[in-house]
Amino acid sequence: MSEVYAARRTRLRERCNAGGSAAALVSRPANVRYLAGAAPHGAVLLLGKTEDLLVCAGPPGDRSAEGRPDEALPVRSLPGPGGDPAVAAAGLAAAQGADSLAAEEHHLTVARHRAMRSVAPRLRLTDLGGAVEQLRVVKDEEEISCLRIGAEIADQALGELLESILVGRTERHLALELERRLVDHGADGPAFPTSVGTGPNSGRRGHRPTDRRVEEGDFLSVCLGATYRGYRCEIGRTFVIGTSPADWQIELYDLVFAAQRSGREALAPGAACRDVDRAARQALDSAGYGENLPTATGHGVGLEIDEDPQLTPAAMGKLDACVPVTVEPGVHLPGRGGVRIDDTLVVRPEADGGPELLTITTKELLAL
Repeated sequence: MSEVYAARRTRLRERCNAGGSAAALVSRPANVRYLAGAAPHGAVLLLGKTEDLLVCAGPPGDRSAEGRPDEALPVRSLPGPGGDPAVAAAGLAAAQGADSLAAEEHHLTVARHRAMRSVAPRLRLTDLGGAVEQLRVVKDEEEISCLRIGAEIADQALGELLESILVGRTERHLALELERRLVDHGADGPAFPTSVGTGPNSGRRGHRPTDRRVEEGDFLSVCLGATYRGYRCEIGRTFVIGTSPADWQIELYDLVFAAQRSGREALAPGAACRDVDRAARQALDSAGYGENLPTATGHGVGLEIDEDPQLTPAAMGKLDACVPVTVEPGVHLPGRGGVRIDDTLVVRPEADGGPELLTITTKELLAL
């Protein structure tokens, strides 16, 4: 993997040099991990004029969730507690003879930015912007493999839960059990706080589990994800508890299912992000649920659970091959509940079989 990380750093260096910066400071943890293989707490990456350094507040630990640093990348630990790796890196950049340093201003606080200026007053600080985030959008096959394994873990955890008795258990209990099962099957941990909604809470995006107990006839919506080697996937499903679904539940489920299928089928290299959103949104909007729809149909996933590209009505740009995204339309009816169906897929050309579905738990409306 050292060659992979080195190639990523080279691409970023070329962007910085083209923008007139001799060095770059990367501080956002996901970006540090992408370029260095690991992101120990508080660590920053310096792409220096003469040498690249991973600057840490202390010696890197062996926590697998933080990754393992690129063996070819020198690590510099601060000598004592209380130091700021970003400030130290600015001083190191100046010591290497750099006259400018591009930093991730969207991640640094004003106080840290001022401290960097004070330690290297002759160093011209510029904005690196979202350069690393842009590099992260298209994944290599090793990254996609991590996402695929994470999806398998999430599918397995969800499948086991569905085989257990659900009536009478609380949303909070079910969410905790799902997260335990993720770790049991090899995940670093959940990709985000697991959402379990029952009855009137079902179908709500980002619903935080409560002590409401599952009742017969409820919609049960679940949204969970696994983190594997730092990469995060997402899956969401909706079921009916204990009895045959009511007519309104079947009608709403079929509508959301059709919308989600349309969104999945719209994924292709060159497709406009807003067109994918429109494909999923159109059926729901036509049925009169426009005001109940979330702002986004989906988003990119990777080292973060919500990254570019965004699948929204106002999204700019087009999809590339090897970009993993979610397609997750849903409808929530206040006081009644709702449906959400969420998959993680990888954009692939038609010649390669079209979009690759990573989360494969059935989307049939099951009565559990």
